[in-house]
Amino acid sequence: MSIKKQFLKSKPVCKVTFKVSADDAKGASQVQILGDFNGWDKSAAPMKVLKTGGFSQMIELESGKEYQCRYLFDGTIWANEADADAKVSNEFDEMNDVISTIQ
Repeated sequence: MSIKKQFLKSKPVCKVTFKVSADDAKGASQVQILGDFNGWDKSAAPMKVLKTGGFSQMIELESGKEYQCRYLFDGTIWANEADADAKVSNEFDEMNDVISTIQ
């Protein structure tokens, strides 16, 4: 799994691309990235399937903030991003990833 950030000079936005390799997906047919930015809504659009069998999604996030998120595989299995900027505990005694758009 990985994330890539691209800060735009023309507006206060950071394009964050989330990627999950086929190996990391462990046979999942659908992967979603859920977090503060989409209200943790399990009906959010799934990540795009890549030719490699992996998954990818780009999300524009407002610069200067921190967002909590996690991956959801097949609507049942939560997973974390190794490249997250930080981790914080959540109300389920698990860890959420923190993605920072603060430059």
